[in-house]
Amino acid sequence: MDEGNIAGGALPDIEQMSFEQALTALEEIVTQLERGDVPLDQSIALYERGEKLRAACQKRLDSAQARIEKIVAGTDGAPSGTVPLDGGNA
Repeated sequence: MDEGNIAGGALPDIEQMSFEQALTALEEIVTQLERGDVPLDQSIALYERGEKLRAACQKRLDSAQARIEKIVAGTDGAPSGTVPLDGGNA
């Protein structure tokens, strides 16, 4: 992402981005902010977009986690079934 994209308003809709695209865009924003050579107003706009990207990534990770199952081993060590990722630890 180039520094002019925030000001130009030509950014893709976050909801239309894949997880990988959103994560890459977030990493690019972090890099720009860490460099410290972005004007204040643009830094604020980058930070705001970064927060939206972070929230979108977290939402997708939470959704993926809810679908993951943990394999349960029986007394003989062989797989005996599955349980929800957080269902067997409570």
